[in-house]
Amino acid sequence: QSFKLLGFLDVNSVPCSRESVLYGSVGSLVVGLGHFLATSRVRRSCDFAVGGFICTMLGYWFYCRYNLAQQRIRQRMLKEGMRNKILFEGSSLDPERKQTGNEGSDS
Repeated sequence: QSFKLLGFLDVNSVPCSRESVLYGSVGSLVVGLGHFLATSRVRRSCDFAVGGFICTMLGYWFYCRYNLAQQRIRQRMLKEGMRNKILFEGSSLDPERKQTGNEGSDS
């Protein structure tokens, strides 16, 4: 099942969107209810709830996307390192072979 936010944003297919909407909902509930308990003004509390939703959702969206980008960079570096390991293993360019020194002399 797909859930579309605002009619066009498919929440299941876009990375970090599901968690952002969920955290935004919780943030709006906390901010709106907190403001209502403090002031007893319904309309103003609803305004604060909408603002809390937007701020929480965008804040978590950027945090999650930043971590996702870092993870993809680390995966790319690891993949490149594994490819180089397989490519250079046993050759004269192998860094592990240089560290062991002369393997043929047992003096």
